[in-house]
Amino acid sequence: MEPLTLTTERLLMRPFTPEDADAVHTACQDPKIQRWTVVPSPYTRADAELFTRELSPAGWQDGTMYNFAVLLRGGGPLVGALGVNRRDVPGTYEVGFWTAEEHRGAGLMTEAVLAAARWTFTALAADRFEWRAEIGNTASRAVALRAGFRMEGEQRSALLNKGIRRDTWTGALLPADLGLPGTRPHRATPDVSGAP
Repeated sequence: MEPLTLTTERLLMRPFTPEDADAVHTACQDPKIQRWTVVPSPYTRADAELFTRELSPAGWQDGTMYNFAVLLRGGGPLVGALGVNRRDVPGTYEVGFWTAEEHRGAGLMTEAVLAAARWTFTALAADRFEWRAEIGNTASRAVALRAGFRMEGEQRSALLNKGIRRDTWTGALLPADLGLPGTRPHRATPDVSGAP
């Protein structure tokens, strides 16, 4: 797919470029980003260059991952990063993100996640948009909840991060959650618990 830009009321979301390496390197020095995401730790300048020059463009080219630099529409430093990754199940994508420390708590990443979800459902014909975070990553969970993800539970040993298997929280958005049509019918499981 050709790289593209998304906009929201406050944000510009565009593909990463090699010129973003400094900003990515600086943001990823944050211990919370290194702890809760799968970025390397320590995070080197070479890691930032690999991500911005090779991995991100290759993901757009082969359709496996669509990484966006999240910026304020009026200009300024990098707010964060958001990736939409294709999963093995057709029509299913997963979102991952981090927010630079100085931009946390303003609802910016929630806005970015919702824009990415709408784009994924419409442009990529997705029927399921998944979120997953290591148990304990309450900031990521708060973003997912504000964006309307339905929490679906916990998965044991579902994430490999820095050589350690970790348990995760999981959630999902469906097109209908955002008032959008799906590409395939969805048959919800009926309540068989006998509860009223």
